[in-house]
This record gives sequence, C-alpha cells and structure tokens, in this order.
Amino acid sequence: MKEVVYTKNAPEPVGPYSQAVKADGFLYCSGMIAIDPQNNIFINGTIEEQTKQVMKNIKALLDASGYSFSDVIKTTCFLDDMNNFSKFNEIYAQYFTSKPARSCVEAKLPKGAKVEVEIVAHKGL
Repeated sequence: MKEVVYTKNAPEPVGPYSQAVKADGFLYCSGMIAIDPQNNIFINGTIEEQTKQVMKNIKALLDASGYSFSDVIKTTCFLDDMNNFSKFNEIYAQYFTSKPARSCVEAKLPKGAKVEVEIVAHKGL
C-alpha cells in the first residue's frame, strides 16, 4: 500500500511530485534543497547554512512519517561544487550518525542551490 506524505513543515512541492511516499515499510523522500517552509523562500547562504536547512526539511518529513534519522538506509547527495564536500560532510555527519549507504555527486541544482539531499528510510530493520 502506498501513502503520500505531506507536511507544512517541509517545503511545498514545486512540480508534479510528492514530498515523500511511504510504501511497504519504506519511506522515499524527494530531494530537499534549502527552502524555508515557513515562508517558502530559498536560503541563498553558505554550504553550511544550506545543509542545515536541508536537514531540518528532511527531519520534518521523517517526523511527519513516524521515522527518524536512524531509520535512513540510503542517501543521495548532490553538491554544486565538490570543493564543498568537507564542509557538507561536517554538517551531514551530525544528523546521519547511523551512517547509511550514500552516493554523492556534483550537479547543477534548482534555484542555484549548493546542496540537495534525498533519502530512503525503512522501519524495522
């Protein structure tokens, strides 16, 4: 059974997609960039500032779904510049202490974002 997840505590989708979807114990979250859901404004700050907002957005989706960071089994991380890899990792490591599997690639991101992160989580592992 599939369930679309929505919370006002994460950014509104800007296209034909869901914030997240639950299916068979899994949670699939769309990529999050540094948009403040309170005012729907993109935070055009440092890699550290953007990464912290991305993690807040992910936490909101996890909370709304009944999951936590420790339930995350896979992340896909996109950076606009691999020179920010170390700074990104410093913030990322504070949230993903369970060390899920991860891919990290350089990409051109929406709104000129420096970072975007999507996750897959599972309950009961």
